[in-house]
Amino acid sequence: MTGAKIRLYVDEALGEGQTIPLTQPQAHYLFGVMRLAVGGAVALFNGRDGEYLAHVVEAGKRRGVLKCAEQTKPLQMPPDLWLLFAPIKKARTDFIVEKAAEMGVSKICPVQTQFTNSERVRRDRLQAHAVEAAEQCGGTFVPGVAELQKLDSVLSNWPEDRKLVFCDESLVGAREVLSAVECEKWAILIGPEGGFSEKERARLNSLPFVVPISLGPRVLRADTAAVAALALWQSTLGDWK
Repeated sequence: MTGAKIRLYVDEALGEGQTIPLTQPQAHYLFGVMRLAVGGAVALFNGRDGEYLAHVVEAGKRRGVLKCAEQTKPLQMPPDLWLLFAPIKKARTDFIVEKAAEMGVSKICPVQTQFTNSERVRRDRLQAHAVEAAEQCGGTFVPGVAELQKLDSVLSNWPEDRKLVFCDESLVGAREVLSAVECEKWAILIGPEGGFSEKERARLNSLPFVVPISLGPRVLRADTAAVAALALWQSTLGDWK
């Protein structure tokens, strides 16, 4: 136990005796919302140095300073797993990013397919959701959120040493399940609300690095499919085994 009920992500390097100046929003959250005072405990992480117990040494309405004590958790890296998904409605896209961060992915990649409804996303907003999810779930790593890219471009530049799990809604009810494959680098692809086009499906099925699977006997919403696929991969090939 760290003795701190509040976890906070910071950009600064962490280490014993290190002082951390707070931004105005961070100071407002800690001292205005959470009512911390000098001496109060906060668990800090930056995605690189693990988690440190820190204490408030200066507290003000617009600024403050924390001082690191001891490390309470080492950096715990997730499996080398990317999540590729087609953005959907705002709240449900936020949900996908939050759950991906909680469930242990190393990178989150929005992709534009033929039937993707959204042609743009705010990467900074999605990255903030990933940070908040890591704060809440006790993680010490925050997955990066990539800029939106066209699926065709992503596939054309795909690294040869990474497998891609293709969650194909046309396989509903089939026994195309995920099984153990000797590979350390993986990605999962979730389609848009309208599904993949026949052209996209044909291309994906023709690629040697693609592993097509079914997510069960029912067609799932895109956000549900993302959580189901991540749970399936983590329990079969990831760090839930």
